[in-house]
Amino acid sequence: MSRRKRGQPVHGWVCLDKPLGMGSTQAVSAVRRLFDANKAGHAGTLDPLASGILPIALGEATKTVPFMMEARKVYRFEIEWGVSTDSVDREGAVIARSDARPTVAHVAAALPAFVGRIEQVPPAFSAIKVDGQRAYDLAREGVEVELKARPVVIHSATVVSARDADHVEIRIETGKGVYVRSLARDLAAALGAEGHVSLLRRERVGPFSLENAVTLDSLEQMVHRGAASEGLLPVATALDDIPELAVTDQDAFSLRQGRPIALLPGQVETLTGQLQGDARTVSVFSGQTLVALGQLRAGRIEPDRVFNLS
Repeated sequence: MSRRKRGQPVHGWVCLDKPLGMGSTQAVSAVRRLFDANKAGHAGTLDPLASGILPIALGEATKTVPFMMEARKVYRFEIEWGVSTDSVDREGAVIARSDARPTVAHVAAALPAFVGRIEQVPPAFSAIKVDGQRAYDLAREGVEVELKARPVVIHSATVVSARDADHVEIRIETGKGVYVRSLARDLAAALGAEGHVSLLRRERVGPFSLENAVTLDSLEQMVHRGAASEGLLPVATALDDIPELAVTDQDAFSLRQGRPIALLPGQVETLTGQLQGDARTVSVFSGQTLVALGQLRAGRIEPDRVFNLS
């Protein structure tokens, strides 16, 4: 006999404004417990020392998590000049000091070199695996780890403000895999200064932003007054960049059974015009209900993810 899943079949996204000091896994557990959901996951880890947007998927929304991996992200962070730490944040051990204090003008002039497709070496204190072990575990043991540079994309980087000569605040929009701490480290080196990240806040992950975010406290209040659904965004929220196709109930039934459906020439032409590059993924709806994600091939939609929603 198969074991019954614990929790309720809750489906949707929670755009959580994660507080400082809480890890991503801890945040997912807290949200899952509040909703008594039987399944949960997150799209994009956020360090305990960072606050801001952590999209959490519940139930059927977990099937759309892979589509968030390529989503653009927006970070706002502060560099504190004068001290470098081994982790490039305020919790690390001090490894260097300097009296150099780059001005806002100097920082603004240096930032363009870090915009576009660049090579970036991850920080030693990162979750990247080296010979089967996390780099941060090796770093904490005092093992020197040489991580290889990786290509990443930073779409924009601008100076926001500087509250005093010891600090500068920067906002960046990035692709996947960018480490803010590595950017701060490399920027400080380019300016002949020492510095570390003293404040980090993620403001956006794809369609999830501070505008549609909720806090754990507000979620608790919703749950206590029986209005937990107010904190949920639709499963399809993560699919905002994917073309949509409306189908009949009969076609929806076929897709749910794992069978492809044929399209009319006009439908193929419309979808082809909306798809970008080599992409072939289409989101299929019956009314307002997400039915499946499928691939457009030879005038048909072939389902590869089916959703059990009503």
